[in-house]
Amino acid sequence: MLSLNFIRDNTQEVIDRLAIKNFNGSEIIGRIVELDNQRRDTQKKLDDIQSQSNQLAKEIGILFQSGKASEANILKEKTGELKVQGKDLDLALENIKTALDEILVRIPNLPHSSVPAGKLPEDNVVVAHEGEVRQASATDVPHWDLTTKYDLIDFITGNKITGAGFPLYKGKGARLQRALINFFLDEAMKAGYMEVQPPYMVNAASAYATGQLPDKDAQMYHVGLDDLYLIPTAEVPVTNIYRDTILKVQDLPVKNVAYSACFRREAGSYGKDVRGLNRLHQFDKVEIVQISHPDQSYQILEEMREYVTGLLRKLELPFRVLKLCGGDMSFTSALTYDMEVWSSAQARWLEVSSVSNFETFQSNRLKLRFKDETGKMQTAHTLNGSALALPRIVAALLENNQTPKGINIPKVLVPYTGFDVIQ
Repeated sequence: MLSLNFIRDNTQEVIDRLAIKNFNGSEIIGRIVELDNQRRDTQKKLDDIQSQSNQLAKEIGILFQSGKASEANILKEKTGELKVQGKDLDLALENIKTALDEILVRIPNLPHSSVPAGKLPEDNVVVAHEGEVRQASATDVPHWDLTTKYDLIDFITGNKITGAGFPLYKGKGARLQRALINFFLDEAMKAGYMEVQPPYMVNAASAYATGQLPDKDAQMYHVGLDDLYLIPTAEVPVTNIYRDTILKVQDLPVKNVAYSACFRREAGSYGKDVRGLNRLHQFDKVEIVQISHPDQSYQILEEMREYVTGLLRKLELPFRVLKLCGGDMSFTSALTYDMEVWSSAQARWLEVSSVSNFETFQSNRLKLRFKDETGKMQTAHTLNGSALALPRIVAALLENNQTPKGINIPKVLVPYTGFDVIQ
């Protein structure tokens, strides 16, 4: 959430930067400033009444001590009138604050100055490209055929048990999943991340704090009876570890990694691009989260980007890195890099990670702060990234490593799988 003071002090800049995200902020930002003016005016009136009441209380006490009860009672009537006015102003102030909060949560984060303009994924900028893009042979098939051929994933039984988008992993398919999870966790811990194992459901306050609510309400699974939400990513519970927290500057950066199942309704996703593992309602992911000093967050973002691409190198997958344009960024992000791997049989790029800096957007909601070297309170920056999401990694590994004799497993995974080929 953007700071109200920042919006007020930088109104035109906010409007101009929101335009990069294709968000027309003129009217809504104007409304925020108008409501804030009303809030300030109402607060001033309330403070004046409180001051008058305090002064009258002193005068009444003096009058009673002087035996001037009748004059004191006249002033007591005035204090009664002021109390009524104060209650009315209190209610008005509460209504204004509620209206402000309801509008503020609808404003997306401001994009960083380096974010390119654009509306569509085609407007994203390729900033890095590594590895040889494998051209499919005449015998190559997409991963959904490979998983059936080698009995790795049973989409039909998963559909029977739950529904479409909930696959059943079997045999070497299940072992490959577990191998990737353990590999990603081990690599993260080597890089200095502390592993945590978070809950898979969060309350509304947690979903609100990281920006899923109200923006992504329709994309989340809601357990109505208990008013809990299945997590769309471990980012939500892990970042909320630090909700309502004051850190010490020497504690920064805080680095956490977590494996979790992820649940997304993916409403409105249809067509050929959702076949097989391309888009699921439940999937596995290892997430990295950092809490950073504001002066270091963009350096840390680059380090996180390099860390994720390092995983892709170890998996021997061709990849590219995109800097997302304003129109393709998330509601909460200030700058996002997407990492995509090449799917040979589908002849397309598949997104497997997003690494983002949210600056203070989440921290303002989280009330996540730290004391700097001088003891002054500052708002921390939050960052996170997929390291990595499994479904499309598995799809790319199967498709890019298929041979007439089976599917080869990258060397780095063999100690985790216990086998070097799927036959």
